[in-house]
Amino acid sequence: MSAAAGRVRIVLYLRAEEAEASAVAEAYHHISGDLAGTPGLLGNELLREVTDPGAYAVLSEWESMAAFRDWEAGSAHRGTTSPLRPYQDGERRSPFALFEVAAAY
Repeated sequence: MSAAAGRVRIVLYLRAEEAEASAVAEAYHHISGDLAGTPGLLGNELLREVTDPGAYAVLSEWESMAAFRDWEAGSAHRGTTSPLRPYQDGERRSPFALFEVAAAY
């Protein structure tokens, strides 16, 4: 079993017009600063889709589903992440997805 087993990756899908690109990046950096030191959060990345410049995703890695759920249930969760809420991709069934690491090398 690898060290990654049990870890969780959360993908938040975002969409923004080209003129909003700097606002998305600014919101991401603000939130990331606020989340620094959050128990169980191993890191996060802002991704921009190469073939669709208006499509973004935030990929965060958590040590476990329990660590993510503890943070998600906390009172600070909604306020901390609110700067990106206007950019959530409403064209998707859900603006986020939770993935457990099933295998890794």
